[in-house]
Amino acid sequence: MIEIDGSYGEGGGQVLRTSLSLAAITGEPIRISGIRAGRKKPGLAAQHLTAVRAAARICNAQLQGDALGSMLLEFIPGSAVQAGTYTFDVSKAQVGGSAGAIALVLQTILLPLALASGNSQVTLKGGTHVNFSPTVTYIDQVYLPILQRMGVEAQVKLGAWGWFPKGGGEVQLQVDGSGKLNGINLLERGELQQVRGLAVVTELPSHIPQRMANRAENLLREAHLKVAVHALRERGIAPGAGIFLTAEYQNSLTGFGGFGRLRLSAETVAEIACQQLLEFHHTGAAVDEHLADQLLLPAALASQESHYRVAEVSRHLTTNAAVIEQFGLAKITVDEAEKIVSVIPVIGG
Repeated sequence: MIEIDGSYGEGGGQVLRTSLSLAAITGEPIRISGIRAGRKKPGLAAQHLTAVRAAARICNAQLQGDALGSMLLEFIPGSAVQAGTYTFDVSKAQVGGSAGAIALVLQTILLPLALASGNSQVTLKGGTHVNFSPTVTYIDQVYLPILQRMGVEAQVKLGAWGWFPKGGGEVQLQVDGSGKLNGINLLERGELQQVRGLAVVTELPSHIPQRMANRAENLLREAHLKVAVHALRERGIAPGAGIFLTAEYQNSLTGFGGFGRLRLSAETVAEIACQQLLEFHHTGAAVDEHLADQLLLPAALASQESHYRVAEVSRHLTTNAAVIEQFGLAKITVDEAEKIVSVIPVIGG
């Protein structure tokens, strides 16, 4: 059984998600202790518990410690990953519901299903656009298009928007099992082609997304970027607002967002998203800080080497690299001076 220290490095939920994905793919039993020890509320929260149960479901794993707040988990796969039709609902993981991020559940099961034989349809319910996790818009416009270049055939369709604290969002994920992944080289991003944006509200007046869109377009045009932001009123069970910007470069993609909250003007929300995007743009890097650690797992499972230049070497990145190396699948080196990540798969590892 592979012993994993959940408190290592950044000490968050990513150690858990990466370990679950790799246990499902390799069939290796794992024991994770100190889960999310680095967090204010340690242990399994609703979205982590849902990810655990989702990973277990697709490979018929035996579980011990799958409870809210648990800091110790044993996960023993019972079969190869099974393609199929699944539903996973974060709101059912705790009494009173949850807006836990369904993108984190999606990222736990995506690669196991992509490497399985057969196609899968997955319904995910919970938070679609919440702080401190990838939004479904980022998954749709940045993460999946980049992974498609590596051989992952998957699409998401947003059915309803789910914001914090109510949740209630729904997404359909379609995964075509391909069985193999390719490496990726993203050292140069090339010229910026355009910035696309969505300014969205649910259960709020339509002037709010229009104001977010106008402010974002003005700011980015002042910075001499080509930009178009669409203002939308969408379906959701509770009030929510946000702006989501996707920058398309010749060779790469990135995305940033801002969320509305009480006493925060629509213009300020747009400014938050624009500032993040402009800061990344000025680094000249090909891969944003979040995609940097999300690419490690598919790169480790690929049949060729991967090399990419990142905006920032985060603790998320170095922590995820250490977890992946425990499974013996790849050698990962991070050149902190050049900010280049190299992933060399161990063939047959």
